[in-house]
Amino acid sequence: MKLLFNLDYQTSFGEQLVMNIIVDDNQTEVHTMSTSDGLHWTAEISCSEKGCFDYYYSVCRGNKVMRHEWLVEPHRLELTSVKGACYRVFDHWIDIPEDSFLYSSAFTDCVMARECKPSTNTEYAHTIRLKVRAPQLQTGSQLAIVGNASYLGYWDCAKARPMTEHAYHEWVISLDADRLPEMFEFKFIIMGEPVVWENGSNRVLLNSEMSHGEVVVYELNQAWFSIPSWKGAGTVVPVFSLRSEGSFGVGDFGDLKLMVDWCAKTQQRILQVLPINDTTITHTWQDSYPYNSISIYALHPQYTDLRQLPALKDEAQRASFEQLRQELNALPQIDYERVNKAKMDYLQAVFAQEWTGIKRRATYKTFFENNKDWLEPYARFCYYRDKYATAQFSEWPAKLPKADQKTVEFWYFVQYNLDQQMRAAHDHARQQGVILKGDIPIGISRYGVEAWVEPRYFNLNGQAGAPPDAFSVNGQNWGFPTYNWDEMLSDGCQWWVRRFRKMQEYFDAYRIDHVLGFFRIWEIPIDAVHGLLGQFSPALGMTKEEIEAYGLHFQEEFFTRPFIADWTLQRTFGERASYVKEHFLNHLHDDIWEMKPEFDTQRKVEAWAKDKNEDALRDGLYALISDVLFVRDRKDAHKFHPRIGVQNDFIYEALWDNDKDAFNRLYNDYFYRRNNQFWYTEAMKKLPLLTQATRMLVCAEDLGMVPDCVPWVMDELRILSLEIQSMPKNPTVRFGHLQHNPYRSVATISTHDMATLRQWWDEDYEQTQAYYNQMLHHDGPAPHPLTGYLAEEIVSMHLMSPSMLCLLSLQDWLSINEQLRLPDADAERINIPANPRHYWRYRMHLTIEQLMQADAFNREVAMLIRRGGR
Repeated sequence: MKLLFNLDYQTSFGEQLVMNIIVDDNQTEVHTMSTSDGLHWTAEISCSEKGCFDYYYSVCRGNKVMRHEWLVEPHRLELTSVKGACYRVFDHWIDIPEDSFLYSSAFTDCVMARECKPSTNTEYAHTIRLKVRAPQLQTGSQLAIVGNASYLGYWDCAKARPMTEHAYHEWVISLDADRLPEMFEFKFIIMGEPVVWENGSNRVLLNSEMSHGEVVVYELNQAWFSIPSWKGAGTVVPVFSLRSEGSFGVGDFGDLKLMVDWCAKTQQRILQVLPINDTTITHTWQDSYPYNSISIYALHPQYTDLRQLPALKDEAQRASFEQLRQELNALPQIDYERVNKAKMDYLQAVFAQEWTGIKRRATYKTFFENNKDWLEPYARFCYYRDKYATAQFSEWPAKLPKADQKTVEFWYFVQYNLDQQMRAAHDHARQQGVILKGDIPIGISRYGVEAWVEPRYFNLNGQAGAPPDAFSVNGQNWGFPTYNWDEMLSDGCQWWVRRFRKMQEYFDAYRIDHVLGFFRIWEIPIDAVHGLLGQFSPALGMTKEEIEAYGLHFQEEFFTRPFIADWTLQRTFGERASYVKEHFLNHLHDDIWEMKPEFDTQRKVEAWAKDKNEDALRDGLYALISDVLFVRDRKDAHKFHPRIGVQNDFIYEALWDNDKDAFNRLYNDYFYRRNNQFWYTEAMKKLPLLTQATRMLVCAEDLGMVPDCVPWVMDELRILSLEIQSMPKNPTVRFGHLQHNPYRSVATISTHDMATLRQWWDEDYEQTQAYYNQMLHHDGPAPHPLTGYLAEEIVSMHLMSPSMLCLLSLQDWLSINEQLRLPDADAERINIPANPRHYWRYRMHLTIEQLMQADAFNREVAMLIRRGGR
């Protein structure tokens, strides 16, 4: 059988078009194409088997791939003609479509789920096969073709020929060319009551002469219908915050299924959670931070639903655990240490009782085979962490003893149960038509499995964080190692691809935490505590000559060493200035001082202050150390970066006015213009590989100090942005205008890093008053605390926005009902980013069972969602 492929694609001199037949996830069969004019490309392939295959086209220059088609939904050719001897295929280049989100598993496997099936074989002597993509069709819809020939029904919809969906949103039909006129017109329709016709003029095709057994395949332009854009509403809540009658002091994967049921009951279509990976480093409450995972694959043992495990046979043991469960479940907040100890004790007891049988199960053997590449090092890591009472693997012996097999198998058992339960929750969500949305943290723990076994991918001498913003005036230091992108890119970002593909086993959508980190990360020296001494990495540092071109005479010593003078000490420490000079400083000259070597970094000061009640003094010393105008580039000592936010510090105050003006011009150019194209290029090396690695719906948290290139990339890759009215991206307005939200976006009121709606309302009375008058258009003073009816008005405004998704925290949903919501608004807060040692322990005060029975509230939520067109 001969296959002839045709593609019109304008190439430049030296470029070559290639056809890639997909063999499996990691292998393609490459066929070089031919052309006579650089526009019309062809390839001829011999094939001996019937069936189907997927393929895509790419443009090469030499051995380098310059660009390729969208990989999420490649071309598909089915060889269904029994008499087919020659297929002539007319394709078009497929770039990422504007509506690429409709091809995500969030739609194809969840809210618009339809079963794809192969086409039936035909026995026509001459065949015209049509392929068209129609992603707007809802669950249960059927596409058909109708036209001006009797074979096509003479425009009678009742006689339209039904088509087959052989791939997600791609419909096909094989037509008997002998029953069609030489030229025919047709259109695609959606069957039903009423019939929906595609937009645009009639399509026209020529029925050219064919040889016997010839099949001509036309890949047609997408069919568009007058169907409103899909919009959905949902809830954001951490799994640990869930509470049911039967949970064990913390939310679990069983509770997640119950929460899905509540979402479905109230016509919500998305349930978003925070990261669910294991964060166990110290076995203390400090492990409650869900973004500091020790494994990008392993799930946190605390999320095990013990109800789904075999019951303990020892009645006394069972009764003891039940009593403890009731006690922990009654607490208003999570007692992280007691809950995790109790759950681990329970898991050990079940392991001792059931392991012999479980390890023989086919499901366990499949799980182990599919996951052993990460599971085995994870289990050994947990063993050594507990054996040596530290996760800091640099403190372990150089030659490690063999891990105890029984302990290692216990961790296999724990992860097996978690995997089975999370998969069940995912399957349940799909059955209910609810999209489960996960969260991919930007960082990993420097004391985790990946840093231990794959250190080449990380810069362990740096710390990731964020520059100063509304959340933290000193910036944020997350403590994560930064990524060695050169190493990651050398193998096509396989580390990230594996991470995303593991995540798609549990979710149909995901949020990229701090997407700005894929453009550049805020890298902080390992000896710094605050984020002020950081610099963007990668970034184009400035030479002395470039700095002086702005009219600022570069004084390297003065600008790069901490500026400490008598007057700065007096203003910082007041009456304790003399004490600071005596204990922490050396005199240099005149009224200028420097830090003593034993206190010349923030980490040294932190160590000194550890067991002392000297927070104000410690913070003042931190400020002295960060009072520099420029920080030196990490890789090139002859380049420099302006220190972020330095206009608030003494070194800037000490400058002459003309030097301040020159520095401000330099500062604004550096942070908002200089790196734009460079960062765009950096992001486009990484994000296309990751967003096309799975079929999950891609959303991103794009808050903070956002360079202009970020929306360029997000629009190009069709990534949903995050829109928060109180944090507008337009610097000329105080509050965002919800009607201006882009369609490809997620609208929300607050995130886990922010005050909830009720807290925000009472944080700044002047700000609230402006919002009350300008955005809600009410006269008079704003009431405090926030009333339920005003909360409902704000929620309703967000639901009516153009954003595709409107996802509200559970706390903000509950704010509309004064009887159900938590009496103490301050107890609703999940995280305070300015506090790196915050205890993540918020738990919903109602049980999910009580929420399910709150009929009036549930009807109100469903009504607001319907009214918002969702």
